Amino acid sequence: MQGSGPKSGCGNRDAIEAEAARLLARLNSDPTPQDEADICAWVESDPRHGVAFARAEAAWEATDRLKSAAADVTLPPMAAIISEEQQRRLSRNILIVAAVAVALFIVAAIVTVRTFTGVERYETRVGEIRDIALDDGSTLHLNSGSEAEVRFTANGRKVRIIKGEASFEVAHDDKRPFDVEARSAVIRAVGTAFNVRMRPSMVELTVTTGVVTVHCGDRAGKKVDAGSGAVIQPRNIALTRLGAKLVDQRTAWREQMVELDGETIEQATGEFNRYRTTPILIGDNRVSALRIGGRFRVTDSREFLSALQLSLPIRAVHGEDGSVMLLYRDEEPAVAASASAL
Repeated sequence: MQGSGPKSGCGNRDAIEAEAARLLARLNSDPTPQDEADICAWVESDPRHGVAFARAEAAWEATDRLKSAAADVTLPPMAAIISEEQQRRLSRNILIVAAVAVALFIVAAIVTVRTFTGVERYETRVGEIRDIALDDGSTLHLNSGSEAEVRFTANGRKVRIIKGEASFEVAHDDKRPFDVEARSAVIRAVGTAFNVRMRPSMVELTVTTGVVTVHCGDRAGKKVDAGSGAVIQPRNIALTRLGAKLVDQRTAWREQMVELDGETIEQATGEFNRYRTTPILIGDNRVSALRIGGRFRVTDSREFLSALQLSLPIRAVHGEDGSVMLLYRDEEPAVAASASAL
């Protein structure tokens, strides 16, 4: 193999991203099998390397619609376009267009390791929950409306959560760490179980068994033990100690249940809407702040709606499209529901 091998000593994010770009450029220049093995080893050797590739992938996907147009650009030989006479005639607009074309070409070159390793994609429809046996003996559980990519190599195991929520039972393998990419974070485990939920402004981690390490950007990793969790944002990892009850509540979806413990109606309907193709809507602000507790099946929100109307001053109006509007009811409910109103 020609040239130097992958540089594992890149200490900061800029250096790592530059190294990732360099290796990928080599990868796209007729690499030998040894080249591919060396590049793969570099990617798997440090979670920060995985983050660099995840960022590159995000940039690639953001320009996906422009990628094909950039690939069709054919530039003439430099000697034909840089004569002094022609340079004088080039307008500023033409130079800008040329610069954009070059930038798009560079972005297109920064692709993830999927170009040389197989990627399996799994997804669930709204209302569907899947249990997926992975090749290494691990299990991936996907909640409703979720999507993930799985990529295994001889050097490591990687899963990227694209959207939604996933739970993992990781088979122990000291030689191949198990990395889960969620936005800018990488969660690393060897043999453990944990849950990852993608929320609009953060990633919510819950560890049920063993220990994981969380990396975000170029920050030092933080360990999260069983019974604990983390709120992961682009520039912050906040560790939280969770009680057994909260852990059970966060993972109740694995049993196709929604567990409520004093959540507001607004929060509760948000949970049920994850499993519905037509939403439950709140038509009166007085309904939003009311609270409810109980355990309900995700596949049948009628039980939840019945409990609301029996235990709280709420009435449900069903729309022709299957949606439900919750309105405030002035009279008191006649019967107490089994689900306690808090």
